[in-house]
Amino acid sequence: MKNIAVIGAGTMGNGIAHTFAQFNYNVQLLDISQAALDKGLATIAKNLDRMVAKGAITEEDKANTLKNITPYTSIQDGVQYASLVVEAATENVDLKLKIFKQLDEVCPDDTILATNTSSISITQIAAVTSRPEKVIGMHFMNPVPIMKLVEIIRGYNTSDEVNDFVVNLTEKINKVPVEVNDYPGFVANRILMPMINESIETLYNGVAGVKEIDTVMKLGMAHPMGPLQLADFIGLDVCLSILNVMYDGFKNPKYAPCPLLVNMVTAGKLGVKSGEGFYDYSESRKAEKVAKMFS
Repeated sequence: MKNIAVIGAGTMGNGIAHTFAQFNYNVQLLDISQAALDKGLATIAKNLDRMVAKGAITEEDKANTLKNITPYTSIQDGVQYASLVVEAATENVDLKLKIFKQLDEVCPDDTILATNTSSISITQIAAVTSRPEKVIGMHFMNPVPIMKLVEIIRGYNTSDEVNDFVVNLTEKINKVPVEVNDYPGFVANRILMPMINESIETLYNGVAGVKEIDTVMKLGMAHPMGPLQLADFIGLDVCLSILNVMYDGFKNPKYAPCPLLVNMVTAGKLGVKSGEGFYDYSESRKAEKVAKMFS
């Protein structure tokens, strides 16, 4: 396997493309938007520059990594030789089902179809294809080039051969595969998102302020960043989507998103990517200034 297609040039997609390319795989990076592709490639180059500056890689390594990535705006052209496709589009069920239907139609019969979904059923995604045994979840963590974990999620019909192959491939790119079962949120987000949601509820109920909540979790529980800062980093719209998937999947009120989170997403306050969430990022991407509505 040398040809790997990645669908989506956003935060997760460009990180996945970067990682495979760094390990000398030929990567076809696909997005319907040329602007998104340009931005994704620029992000990869910037991240590689950081690695060069730290002495983690050489300039030659950087050049080879970039050379291994070819951008495409056509799915059909980008996947025609792919042995594996990793979909990293927005966490939206309808969009993912549409993409997988299309991939099933245009990919070679032996191509493995993986999704980077962080919460949506692999079985549901696989069911829209004619190759459910070749569909699997590969949930990378953000930032992909740095974080070691990859959740490997089998659908109901995923074959042993595909599962074993993907586990082995994950190890080859210096990640740690952890196999989990196909339930909403899997393991990472089933535990993380209720914590983030409860932190938002704590703010919503006036128990403490943004910095106070984050400080308690950083100093008291040794978290590298507070849950509200982390929510901003992930994207409040993504957090809301994942909570909705879990709430719909389990029908358990403990997964119901906090009204404050719903209102913030409705208002376009999505965190780092929109410039404001629980913190104000208009001057810095670091969570140094609490957003005006919470200060």
